[in-house]
Amino acid sequence: MPSTQQFHVSEVSPSYWKVTFSNGPINLMDVDTIEQLAALVDRMERAPDLTVVVFDSDNPAFFMAHFDFLADKSRIAAMKPGPTGLHPYSDNFVRLGKVPAVTISALKGRTRGAGSEFALATDIRFAGHRAILGQFEVSVGAVPGGNATGHLSRLVGRGRAMEILLGADDFPAELAARYGYVNRILPEDELDDFVDAFARRVAGFDKAAVAGTKALVDESTRIPDEEFGSALDAYFRTVGRPVNEHRVRRLFEGGLQKPDGVELDLGRQVAESNRN
Repeated sequence: MPSTQQFHVSEVSPSYWKVTFSNGPINLMDVDTIEQLAALVDRMERAPDLTVVVFDSDNPAFFMAHFDFLADKSRIAAMKPGPTGLHPYSDNFVRLGKVPAVTISALKGRTRGAGSEFALATDIRFAGHRAILGQFEVSVGAVPGGNATGHLSRLVGRGRAMEILLGADDFPAELAARYGYVNRILPEDELDDFVDAFARRVAGFDKAAVAGTKALVDESTRIPDEEFGSALDAYFRTVGRPVNEHRVRRLFEGGLQKPDGVELDLGRQVAESNRN
């Protein structure tokens, strides 16, 4: 049975696309997400006039919650490498960062773990004032797999990256903007119009100039592809170890992956679930 489409593309114009993510009650990422994102990046790479792409969510409470803890691990392990030679999860983020179009995340609600890593792989992050970001993997005994380590250390500096990654706490939009995790914050009811106006402004410029400028910025800030492979290898080595089963079990008992459970306050809940 074919999977439900998660990335809904609206071609506002040949130079401007808007992509809305939708996957279940809290917008989990899963194996289908990996496959569909790969197909979307292929499509973006082949669009000759595409200059800017805005990613948003159909759920104001969750941009992309995190990766599905119940995903089919055997299916993930069996996935063939993408064009970069990396596992498709890593390949997607590398290629998304390199497409010759500006990519923008319009963040409302919660985006943690893999969702945060997706946002970090885009070029620009604008957030509503109630947005919450975080990398909570350490709290369940895992290393972040999508190279949040590499992105955050370059964006916010080593010390603040350590704080975000090792504290495994929620970062409200105001603090995330102060640190450089996101570009800026706006009132929720102004975010969509602001992002649309910015995207239309960029889309109206010459594509060669926009793509060339992005390429030059990337020369100064490029993250080697190998870092993404190392991050995912570390994630696979650390995730799901029996010694940490109790940590994840306690979160599921509190309503993990449900819209009205611990997801609403995950930063505090992971700390409580790890107390002896």
